[in-house]
Amino acid sequence: MDTQGRPLGVLRLSLTALCNLACPYCCPDALEPPGLLTLSQRVQLVEAFVALGGHTLRLTGGEPLLYPDLEALIRELQRLKHASSSARLREIALTTNGVLLSEQRAIQLREAGLDRITFSLDGTTAEAVARMAGLKGGDAAGQIVLNKVVAAIEHARHAGFDPDRGQIKLNAVMTRSGNADQLLGLASLARQRGVELRLIEFMDVGNRNGWSPEGVLTADEMVKTIDHHWPLDPLDRHPHGTTLRWRYRDGHGLLSVIASITSPFCGDCNRLRVTADGKAYTCLFATPESGIDLKPLFDASLGSGALRDGLLALWSRRQDRYSEERMEHRSDHSVEQSAEPRAEMAYLGG
Repeated sequence: MDTQGRPLGVLRLSLTALCNLACPYCCPDALEPPGLLTLSQRVQLVEAFVALGGHTLRLTGGEPLLYPDLEALIRELQRLKHASSSARLREIALTTNGVLLSEQRAIQLREAGLDRITFSLDGTTAEAVARMAGLKGGDAAGQIVLNKVVAAIEHARHAGFDPDRGQIKLNAVMTRSGNADQLLGLASLARQRGVELRLIEFMDVGNRNGWSPEGVLTADEMVKTIDHHWPLDPLDRHPHGTTLRWRYRDGHGLLSVIASITSPFCGDCNRLRVTADGKAYTCLFATPESGIDLKPLFDASLGSGALRDGLLALWSRRQDRYSEERMEHRSDHSVEQSAEPRAEMAYLGG
């Protein structure tokens, strides 16, 4: 447990800081950081995480499909899912923009042992996709990306990922000035494709994305808009979950909202983030210098338990609750951004 009584449960492991898109709320780097973890080190890291009771692995980026050893990593980790002890890995999930997911790649990922894919798409028109993905080719480029992501959802389905079991989901970051007009289109697309839509409030992660409270399209606004067109019934929030959840009354699937700005979930957050170059962060809103470099702990001379002990020490002193503190210190019933510099989203892995 950390200092707030929160158990370690989820590891968000970034495989690369690079991305083939340039979404303005994420602002990926043009170059990888030096000293990327090796495949072997990533496997050792997940082993140590599971030994401490962790159960869920999220593979992120940047764009994780750019990582050349993705399928090899997933295959190597299968033995942790089939361990006879109580300490075992329950799920390996991937978050991707889907542009690079061909039919064959989807099959390869499923055969390697990937359990779930979450796609990211922030609009349903060519103009909106181009704007939200930071594309330089205008509407034509936006239409290409839109077509590829929609096709990728079907590739995943045909590869055996079942949306009815939550194995395919769709993420959309919503901003008031960027894509608020895409809300109903995204909901319609998700309903048509039979996948859960997860709407994400624009967050003050990093220092590049120009965040302001005025740019936040709130969870309450989004849910009310969708409920007006397709009535919703609320569902219970899963323990340690990031989402507020609803079911469409007509039976056409689920809707979720990640409301880190207006409804923080720090109280039972169980997530550890490790960057592509091996820095461990205990909060998405962490300052850059708060990251702990794990690479020295891979030194064989320190013994097999050094990495596990290092992660345990890090988690045991964790006290992060940034989003709750932001709400507690808000003025005039609005949210405020801290002036303290923070690590960038693409580097942390979202």
